[in-house]
Amino acid sequence: MPPSGSAAAIPVTLLTGFLGSGKTTLLGAVLADPAMRGTAVVVNEFGTIAIDHDLVHAGREDYVVTSTGCVCCTAGSDIRASLFEIADAVDRGAFPRFERVIVETTGLADPAPIINSLIPGGAPAAGLRDHVVARRFRLAGVVTTFDVVTGPLALDRHIESWKQLAFADRIVLTKTDLVRDVASRHDLDELRRRLQVLNPSAEIVTREDVVRLSDLIGEGTYLPGGKPEDVAGWLALERATGGAGHRHAHDPNRHGDRIQAVPLVEAEPLDPGLFNAFLDLMMLQVGVLRLKGVVALSDDPGRPMVVHGVQHMLHERRRLDRWPSEDRRSRIVVLGDGLSPEATRRLFSAAIRRPLAQRLAGVFG
Repeated sequence: MPPSGSAAAIPVTLLTGFLGSGKTTLLGAVLADPAMRGTAVVVNEFGTIAIDHDLVHAGREDYVVTSTGCVCCTAGSDIRASLFEIADAVDRGAFPRFERVIVETTGLADPAPIINSLIPGGAPAAGLRDHVVARRFRLAGVVTTFDVVTGPLALDRHIESWKQLAFADRIVLTKTDLVRDVASRHDLDELRRRLQVLNPSAEIVTREDVVRLSDLIGEGTYLPGGKPEDVAGWLALERATGGAGHRHAHDPNRHGDRIQAVPLVEAEPLDPGLFNAFLDLMMLQVGVLRLKGVVALSDDPGRPMVVHGVQHMLHERRRLDRWPSEDRRSRIVVLGDGLSPEATRRLFSAAIRRPLAQRLAGVFG
């Protein structure tokens, strides 16, 4: 087998970016490129229920592995375990050989423990599994998505957003279609300059700048030495502490003391009007960072609705042609800062059940 970091090792691209910045959307578009055939995907989701996995897996035959939980607490071990799982499946003949891997992180990911797990001289191997991963895979690049609408606020408030950008080889600006007027374009130019100061080594592009999205996916070897000075310090601190600051015992739906995921699941199809009332009311709540879900609506339960919201903004909903898996329950995850899980669950329960739900629909209809 090839030594760690050799050209013969399978390239791994890390796709990161803060909550709601469009990672899964970009990943789906990248995988639609015929040049991306033979790509294995690892999806890490914050919380205990997986939604992005289904959205990525829909209509694909490639290998998709999902890990759930607080990525800053589990990233090193989970990423190595996932890569070993993929390699083992190929060795057993359970899956065809692949040419590359894309790892999509949660929006709250700290890239340092993941990168340390995949570069020479990073986190030490804990056993045979880690040695196998080090010899068979190499980190080829880090791509970070950045939402031009809500990203600046996240950058000011969350160190994770700052670190995701600092580690990047390429920064992909998303939702640029929402800033088409002249004044907004001026702001976009200023935002580019701000990001270039933060990470002078990164290539900053929009979706429109890229002729082939497959060109975003790295094939070389990631070199952290060319990144901003803070990157070397973060990696060194992670190695020195052995990740002790991340791997605490915790609720897998929590990230730190305030941010947590609230999973909402319903087996029966939901009334469209009542569900819309719930969404409108939910997005008015203080502390909502992200809402995403795959939902069965009673008007067409065989074609699930995909919903996305970032802070107080709901994005355009879309229908899938079919359910991407056997699980046909409605599944929603609300990520909040200081949000009450019990209050969120009560609101969901009330909003999808008559007669209170009908009164809510009347208010927001």
